[in-house]
Amino acid sequence: MAKKKQQRNIRTATPANPQKGKLLKTETQAPVEFAIPAENYKFLAIGFGIIVLGFLLMTGGGSTDPQVFNEEELFSFRRITLAPIVVLSGFIFEIWAIMRKPKSA
Repeated sequence: MAKKKQQRNIRTATPANPQKGKLLKTETQAPVEFAIPAENYKFLAIGFGIIVLGFLLMTGGGSTDPQVFNEEELFSFRRITLAPIVVLSGFIFEIWAIMRKPKSA
């Protein structure tokens, strides 16, 4: 009496009939790895927050009267110098967060 080899089979779905399919031998599949490691997403969120903060620093400076132009408020250090530096640093931080390699355990 010959021993039967047991094979683990799976069914593949076909577009015409998703219930029936061919029997195929299973293969071991490697775990799916994403392009960006999972721990880098928290750094991406921090970088996004820095960018939003920079844009919030740029807001304001308007006047309720269209005949009045307050150049000291519009061209202040915060809007002309500080906010663009914060936004640029946020974009640099985002690039670092994408390119960063996680520490292996």
